Amino acid sequence: MRILVVEDEQLLANQIRNHLTDQQFSVDMAFDGRDGDFKLSEYPYDLAIIDLGLPHMDGLSLIRKARKKDIKTPIIILTARGSWQEKVEGLDAGADDYLTKPFHMEELLARCNALIRRAAGQPDPTLSAGPVALNSRTQQVWLHEQEISLTAYEYKVLEYFMMNPNKVISKTELTEHIYDQDFDLDSNVIEVFVLRLRKKLDPEAELKPIETLRGRGYRFTLAVN
Repeated sequence: MRILVVEDEQLLANQIRNHLTDQQFSVDMAFDGRDGDFKLSEYPYDLAIIDLGLPHMDGLSLIRKARKKDIKTPIIILTARGSWQEKVEGLDAGADDYLTKPFHMEELLARCNALIRRAAGQPDPTLSAGPVALNSRTQQVWLHEQEISLTAYEYKVLEYFMMNPNKVISKTELTEHIYDQDFDLDSNVIEVFVLRLRKKLDPEAELKPIETLRGRGYRFTLAVN
């Protein structure tokens, strides 16, 4: 999953990035509102974390502008001010949740995961698809109730598939959601991850959970609940 962090306090921004990348998120950074507006408009994100007190364009203006462009990315606002009026103003502007500084990184992570699941229509952290189960909080995966080992990027690919079951997902879309903006989008490494996932999830080639659609991409075919 790919997250945009728009925060002008670089120490805090780097702490957020490091914590999220440790949890296998791909993180892009912006240190002012104008850059945040550009990135939010140009790249697909699963979540944005936006500080309200930004230079060049404040967080409220950034959020309002994004919503006017019909950008539906879930947004968590960060504010150093604890007044209920500011929180209400942020939510009315189009934010989905808020945190007041200072906050614990574990709480931020929990709220990120909850919003991403909610946006995907999957409120429970455990997703099940036939014999496959994935817990997005602990990042564990099971096949026939036996835990299996995935690399960080294999997990990211599977999580995105299971968050978007039966959707046709191009290699470009998949790459954009599991890597940050500096990654070479022409890489064919996605094919390697999908091949490995097929072998780990379907060693007997019976389930066929990931369908290849020539010229269009992939589709996760198992029903997710």
